[in-house]
Amino acid sequence: MKHVTLKTGEQVPALGLGTWHMGERDGRRMREIDALKAGLDLGLNLIDTAEMYGEGGAEKIVAKALAGRRDKVFVVSKVYPHNASYRGILHACERSLKRLETETIDLYLLHWRGSYSLTETIEGFETLKDQGKIRYWGVSNFDAVDMAELLSADGGEGCVVNQVLYNLTERGIEWDLIDHARLNDIATMAYSPLAQGDLMDDETLGGIAETHGVAPAAVALAWVMNQHRTITIPKAASLEHVKQNAAALDVKLSPEELKQLDAAFPPPMGPSPLAIL
Repeated sequence: MKHVTLKTGEQVPALGLGTWHMGERDGRRMREIDALKAGLDLGLNLIDTAEMYGEGGAEKIVAKALAGRRDKVFVVSKVYPHNASYRGILHACERSLKRLETETIDLYLLHWRGSYSLTETIEGFETLKDQGKIRYWGVSNFDAVDMAELLSADGGEGCVVNQVLYNLTERGIEWDLIDHARLNDIATMAYSPLAQGDLMDDETLGGIAETHGVAPAAVALAWVMNQHRTITIPKAASLEHVKQNAAALDVKLSPEELKQLDAAFPPPMGPSPLAIL
């Protein structure tokens, strides 16, 4: 397993398991649980979820997948912005802990910026840390301006991760956000690294994948993990897709292959608004 080191010194898996759109339908419940278990069996010991996903349904799916191995998995969840007041975040965390059937969330993120002050949200995060309810906190969908404001707020240096949309077709964060993260010792967590499947028919990606004997998804994920201190969390709701994603850990892209991908998916030539799904 490739790892990313947080500013705390802790190493976490660079390739994890996403759960967006899980826990929404009872008929898919067992299949989703089995897919997460399969990913954990393959060593993808980081799971990302949120109270928003299935309105708590995804967290309940994660709880079943974690049964008997909670201590081996780094669990990430996220709080709604409208729950990110000081009191609101404490109550929201309690609800997530109950659904996850755990005593501690390893990394708790503000899902996106809302109306509550960052100082109030940070205070809530720090209280949860003091109570042992969470170990670390971070944010999601923050651009460079948001991050600068966060880090200048009282306690803002406690942020360890910014989770953002990032894949071969959405490279805008390379203009300034990744550099800003590196300078401030913030790890990047990439969601939707496969562009929700839209990348899978690309000829360049397919040709490189054929050379490595893997599915195109593995090449797309290997490219994301090749970026500085970047964790990625693809969702896979079937055993086949989990295996395809896990194969990314064995893909080492050559300088020529990286040039081919740059030609097919050009890096940004200037600033752009942060892309959000």
